[in-house]
Amino acid sequence: MEKKYWVPSIERTDMVLKKIGQSPNQLRLIDLSKELEINKSSLFSLLNTLENLKWITKEGDTYNLGPALGALSAAYLNQFNILQSFHKEAGFSVAVINEHIQLGILEEEDVIYLGKMEGDSRVRLVTNPGMRFPAYASSIGKIQLIGHTKEELQKRFETSDWEQKTPNTISSLDELYENVQLAKRDGYAIENEEASLGFHCVAAPIYNFENKIIAGVSFTMMKSSWGTKKDAAKDEILNLAFRLSQIAGYSGHMKQAVNKEIE
Repeated sequence: MEKKYWVPSIERTDMVLKKIGQSPNQLRLIDLSKELEINKSSLFSLLNTLENLKWITKEGDTYNLGPALGALSAAYLNQFNILQSFHKEAGFSVAVINEHIQLGILEEEDVIYLGKMEGDSRVRLVTNPGMRFPAYASSIGKIQLIGHTKEELQKRFETSDWEQKTPNTISSLDELYENVQLAKRDGYAIENEEASLGFHCVAAPIYNFENKIIAGVSFTMMKSSWGTKKDAAKDEILNLAFRLSQIAGYSGHMKQAVNKEIE
């Protein structure tokens, strides 16, 4: 593995966590120091930091993995399951509309795109899996904000510079709040050339068993297709979001009726 940009402190942390995980409630500071060949003074600071962050816990003189790691593991598995389900289900929706579909989650003021399923269109999206993009400039971001009050939106976007991706991009908190309230009313979010000129999107939310929004899915298409496909795309993205929500344990009903089978 290339170590040109390696961070030794993170490598030591990884070694410590793996060692504790292999021998829970058995190793003391001196044991870890000897087995990992880490100076006791440096190791003490590292362990103290990990303990305060709840990555590990201390019982007497020995250590266990902490609840923070459990939360991260649960988040990873949840994300993994969403991604697997998306790749399984999105193909059916692409077959209906024949346009690109994306999956994304909300993190701070951005959307992180996790997955993509392509239709026959040869156009390239401005976003791809692994990319971050301002939530206010995307339908997949706006739909995941529908549970936010205006005060919560202000806090989330307090450091945002409201970068204008196009002349149509949302440029203020008031405008975002108005868009989010519209999406909340309708149950889906529309993006009209806000992320890239010539493209339109429609997104729907994915809920989990706690009735909380955990992700969003969206269709993206060119302006030339939007006029004829927007209604069908809206229904199908709601259909897909509902199927994914059911897989995630959601037992409610989507706000918009999508088809007789779901109803």
